[in-house]
Amino acid sequence: MNRWSVRRRIGVALLAVLALVVVVVGFLAIVPPNIGVIASRPHPAASYDEAVQRVQAVQAQESSGYNPLCQAQLLTHGQKTAHIIAFIHGYTNCPHQFLPLGQKFYDLGYNVLLVPMPYHGLADLLNTELSKFTAEEMAAYADELVDISRGLGDHVTLAGLSQGGVVVGWAAQTRSDLDQAVLIAPGFGLKLIPTPLTVLAANAVLLAPDSYQWWDPLHDPKSPAPTLSPVGVQGYPRYSLHGLAQQLRLGFATEALAQRAAPAAKSILLVTNANDLAVENSVADRVAGEWTAHGGNVTIYDFPANLNLYHDLISPEQSLQRIDIVYPKLIELINVP
Repeated sequence: MNRWSVRRRIGVALLAVLALVVVVVGFLAIVPPNIGVIASRPHPAASYDEAVQRVQAVQAQESSGYNPLCQAQLLTHGQKTAHIIAFIHGYTNCPHQFLPLGQKFYDLGYNVLLVPMPYHGLADLLNTELSKFTAEEMAAYADELVDISRGLGDHVTLAGLSQGGVVVGWAAQTRSDLDQAVLIAPGFGLKLIPTPLTVLAANAVLLAPDSYQWWDPLHDPKSPAPTLSPVGVQGYPRYSLHGLAQQLRLGFATEALAQRAAPAAKSILLVTNANDLAVENSVADRVAGEWTAHGGNVTIYDFPANLNLYHDLISPEQSLQRIDIVYPKLIELINVP
């Protein structure tokens, strides 16, 4: 075999490998990771007593390893009320984030439900449990909150921030017994990932071993001590990349359904922050556009950029918070006759 034939065969082989790489990368860039298996399985509580028993069951499952601030809470008037609102906290945070706002709704006559997402609210702030977190568990958690809420109030509102907003978006698409879905700064897309590369990034992260990043970019990686982070003193100072990719995965599943059918929820409120440096509002707007195009009852409110609001619009612990502005506006938008 002459030298030219060898070079030609090597060239053909290299081109074949390159073509294969292009095909694989192209596939990973356009096909979301296994979203078809995510499903909603409703099992609503039939009465107030049953709903309370389900809350108590959740509380009983919370071991001594939980942060007392983060355990499930039901602010109840002792009976089924006209309105129930359940709040879903952000990624690596816990229900304590929404407690002050929840108290305001309680004072308005609402029953209020606060339940931590799976693997959240543990006392060990440096745990690695979030590596187990899946989009399927987020969907099941959304069902659990709506199921319990059906027994606590006649009009059910589910409201969530950031990752919690994506979970609410899933419920908005899949639960016909949800009266009002409130998505606050939902993380359907992330500022740190160019929007066209979001699917590729999620696939790549989930194919690789999990790793943890500090919320505080100035944290000394040699120091194991938690530092105050964007999730407050009760939240984890680190986040799992797999957990973040699973958030995107649930968002992909929600949008895929939204492209084919109207949302099941009776009304949807999308609240965005024009100054948000964490999530990509255009992706949330795109999902809302799909809902509207299919006949959904969608309202959008954007906090103006000149307010200089932080991504976490809710936590009173945030030094950049403006709950004096945000809380009254959210109450005005959410509270219905």
